[in-house]
Amino acid sequence: MLGNILVVLVAVLHLVFLYIEMFLWTKPLGRKIFRNTPQKAEDSAILAANQGLYNGFLSAGLLWGVFHPDVMVGDQIKFFFLICVIVAGLYGALSVSKRIFYIQALPALLALIVTFMLKT
Repeated sequence: MLGNILVVLVAVLHLVFLYIEMFLWTKPLGRKIFRNTPQKAEDSAILAANQGLYNGFLSAGLLWGVFHPDVMVGDQIKFFFLICVIVAGLYGALSVSKRIFYIQALPALLALIVTFMLKT
């Protein structure tokens, strides 16, 4: 149960990312979070919305794994999507900001470790 709670928290986090990137990107809060100027936010809004959509897909996959009726299949789905989140977070940390590791990759890594440890 603890593993599923952590996976749901990662999924919710990615829904928050979706909302910020798709709906708040050019607003003051979105610009503040991502440290963008108004012009940079306007110029990159379509890319940010696309990125937000992908975060939604990650969230959907994680929730699919949590609620899948076959626990073994659900675990495989959760592992796959958690690893996707970790890889995306590592890439973001290396290419954009180290903060991304702590905000995105670390929570997914903790969820993966707890979920895996409870299965072994």
